[in-house]
Amino acid sequence: MKFGIDRLLEEPALRAPLAGKRVALLAHPASVTQDLTHTLDALARLPDIKLSAAFGPQHGLRGDKQDNMMESSDYIDPALGIPVFSLYGDVRRPTDAMMATFDVLLVDLQDLGCRIYTFITTLRYVLEAAAAHQKTVWILDRPNPAGRPAEGLTLRPGWESFVGAGAMPMRHGLTMGELAHWFIKTLALDVDCRVITMQGWQPEAAPGYGWPLGERTWINPSPNAPNLWMTRCYAGTVLLEGTTLSEGRGTTRPLELFGAPDIDAQALIKSMRNLAPQWLAGCRLRECWFEPTFHKHAGKLCAGVQIHVEDTAYNHAAFRPWRLQALAFKALRLQQPDYPLWRDFPYEYELDRLAIDVINGSPLLREWVDDTQALPEDLELIASADEQAWEEERLGFLLY
Repeated sequence: MKFGIDRLLEEPALRAPLAGKRVALLAHPASVTQDLTHTLDALARLPDIKLSAAFGPQHGLRGDKQDNMMESSDYIDPALGIPVFSLYGDVRRPTDAMMATFDVLLVDLQDLGCRIYTFITTLRYVLEAAAAHQKTVWILDRPNPAGRPAEGLTLRPGWESFVGAGAMPMRHGLTMGELAHWFIKTLALDVDCRVITMQGWQPEAAPGYGWPLGERTWINPSPNAPNLWMTRCYAGTVLLEGTTLSEGRGTTRPLELFGAPDIDAQALIKSMRNLAPQWLAGCRLRECWFEPTFHKHAGKLCAGVQIHVEDTAYNHAAFRPWRLQALAFKALRLQQPDYPLWRDFPYEYELDRLAIDVINGSPLLREWVDDTQALPEDLELIASADEQAWEEERLGFLLY
C-alpha cells in the first residue's frame, strides 16, 4: 500500500498545483516515506517544491522531547535554512506571523486513533487558522493503526481542550484526512483543504487491522508510542494519565501495562473478571511486576497488569480497551474504597479541572467509578449510545 506522502512523491501530477507556491510542512518523527526518509528531507529533494517553513506538534518535528507535556522551541533548520515553528511551546495555535510564511501547508502526521492524542487538536487549530488567513491545507493521509472500531463516551459540550478537539468518543476510527473533513463540516470552516488519500489501505485486514503489519515499519510518532500493541491499548491506558497508577512510562512497554506499589494485581484481575468478563474480551491479562525508571513511582517496584494484544488471542472486533481500563478503576475502588486514585495536577494547560475528567471529556467516567452502587451496565448504557451515534455520524466522512 501507499501512504499520502508516497503518492505525492511518486505522482508529479498530484504536485502540479504546488508549482510556484510557498510550501510548509507540519510533521513529526513518524513522518517518513516508504524508504524511511523523513518527509521534510524528501520534499526538499524535489525541484518543483519550494519549502518555506516547517511546523512541529507536541514532541517536536524531529522528536526532541521524551517526557509528556514538555514544550519545544522554534529554531532554524540547519540544513534547509527555513524556520521550524513549534505548535507545542509558546503557542499551540499558529500565529499570524507563522501563517504568513506559506501558501500551502502539507500535514503529514501519524495519528493513533485516539481523541486525546494532541496531533488531531493541532490539525483542528491549523485548519481554523487556514480558514482565517485564506491558506490552503493538504492532508497527506496515513493509516489509523487502531482501525475502525469506535469506543468511549463522547466529549460533552464545554469540555473541549488540547486533548479534546471535539465531540467524538475516545476511539474515533478515522484517519487524519477523514478527521479534517469532519472538523471542516462540524466547525463550518471555509477552507481550501485537499486530502491526498492512501492507496490500498484495508482497515479490517488481519493481522494489522489498520496498520499494514509486515509491510511498513512502525516509527514512534511520540516517544511512548513504541509499537502497534500500544496503539491498540491506548484508548484505555491513556486514562491512567489522570490517576496515581503508573501507565508504564519509564519502562519498555509504556501504555500497555499499569500498576502501583500498593495494589494487589492478582486480586484486581480476579475482581475485573467477576464484575464484567465481557469487557475483557479479545485480549489476555497477565499479572506482572515492573520498576519505572522515571515518572510515577520511579525506582519503586510496582505490582501491575499487562494487556496482551499481540498474539492469537487478540480479537480486533471484541477488544474494548476503554471499558477494560474503566473496569480496572472500578475494581480497585471496590477493593480499596479510600485509594487515592485520581491525580490532581495541571494537565495539558487545564488548571481547574481534574485530569481524569479532562482526559475523558466529562466527569461521567469518574462519577461512575466512585459510585459504589453503579454497575457496569450503567456505564454500558451511556457509552453504547454514544458509540452508535458516532458511528452513524462519521459514515459521511469515510474515504476508505
